[in-house]
Order: sequence, then C-alpha cells, then structure tokens
Amino acid sequence: MDDVRIDLITDDEAGELLTVRRAAFVTEAQVYGDPNLPALTQSLTELIADIGRPEVVTLGAWRGHRLVGSIRVELEAERANLGRLAVVPDLQGRGIGTQLLMAVLEYLPEQTKEVWVFTGQDSKQNLAMYAKNGYEHQYDQHTGDLTYAYLRRILGEGDPDEDAGLGESELSGRA
Repeated sequence: MDDVRIDLITDDEAGELLTVRRAAFVTEAQVYGDPNLPALTQSLTELIADIGRPEVVTLGAWRGHRLVGSIRVELEAERANLGRLAVVPDLQGRGIGTQLLMAVLEYLPEQTKEVWVFTGQDSKQNLAMYAKNGYEHQYDQHTGDLTYAYLRRILGEGDPDEDAGLGESELSGRA
C-alpha cells in the first residue's frame, strides 16, 4: 500500500498499539487454540515499559491517522530479534506486514549481522512472507502443544536493503 507511513511508536500511541496487536493476534490464537498468547495478555503498563526500553525499537504503520500495523525489534549485540508483527485484520494481505518487515532494516545499528524471527509452525502465510523476504528456516522448537519455527536473515554486503539508512533512525505474527 502506497499510502502507508512507517515510523517509531511512542508512549502516546501505546493504547492504540495494544488494540492493533490484540485484533491481529486473535486469529493466531484461534489457529493454535491458545487465548493466552503474550500479545493478547500484555497489559498497557507492560507495553509502555517495553516501548521505553533502549534495546527495543517498535515501529508502527499508519494510514492517515490510523495505526494499522506494527513490529517490535529487540537489539542484542550483532543480532536483531523481530517479534509481534501485526496488521489489523481488515488490511491483512495487502503488503503492510512486508513493508514493516523491510522498514526494520533502516533502524538496525551498523553492527547488526543477522535478523531472527519466530512464528508458529502452522502459520503458513507468515512463513511464506518471511521466506519471500530472505529469511531461512533454522530450526523448530517445541513448547507444550506448540511448535515454533525460527528463521534467520543474514545481512551482508550487497544486500539491497541493508544500506538504506542503517543506524538512523499483515498478517499477524506469532512472534
């Protein structure tokens, strides 16, 4: 979608972000029969604290004044961990999740060498989106009745998106 703006989420937008995540992750909860996903149980106070952490970058996608998607990035040394990729249900499948996924690269410190994400093994659309954007399956992890797939994208020279402003700055995901 050409009319989507991606920018950092602030504390002022935390309530709206909580609503977007909950709306997006309900579908995942239904797929897995688990209404206790962290994205659904996180409180507003916990979310505000998370947004304020220096090693966390939370991006939002807006159409006009409406927050329509988000992604969370946790930075650790040379690695970035993506999580909670969420797009409002009425706009899923229109490329907003991919735009968020690609926008993350602009916010990574220069020393970042790899980006990791995980999603439920049964989240076929999520897995396809990640694979299409250069993420390769690394391993699965079983937790109770759920199996998570972990994917990694190595950043390197010649990566067309890597040099687009590093360090400056639709799916619902199971991450």
